[in-house]
Amino acid sequence: MGQYRMQRLNDQLRDEISQLILRGEIKDPRVSNFLSVNRVEVTNDLAYAKAYVSTFLTDNQLKKGVDGLNAAAGFIQREIAKKLRIRQFPKIQFIVDHGMKEGFNMVQKLNELEKQSAAEAENKEKDSDDKE
Repeated sequence: MGQYRMQRLNDQLRDEISQLILRGEIKDPRVSNFLSVNRVEVTNDLAYAKAYVSTFLTDNQLKKGVDGLNAAAGFIQREIAKKLRIRQFPKIQFIVDHGMKEGFNMVQKLNELEKQSAAEAENKEKDSDDKE
């Protein structure tokens, strides 16, 4: 399968899984509407797919949500296979992805450094005014 078609399939799977989560069609109580599917990677032979899931909830809630998605993987695969026309539907494995939370923490640290830098610059300006 060509690279463009593979990327399109990855995007389609990500969108379909996200819609199932948002619409609340996955009945497992561990699966929260706040779960986000960041990316999906399908193997070249279309046998397997890894879906990376993240959230702003606690790590424990994220792990429980991913466990719930893995438990409902058969249902998810069946529902999406009804909509997509591909010869072999991949077996989906859901994986915890801390990328969103790490990115959020990085932005917070950068904002703190920016505030600290601005405060230091203001203090230097006051010191130079006091010396004159």
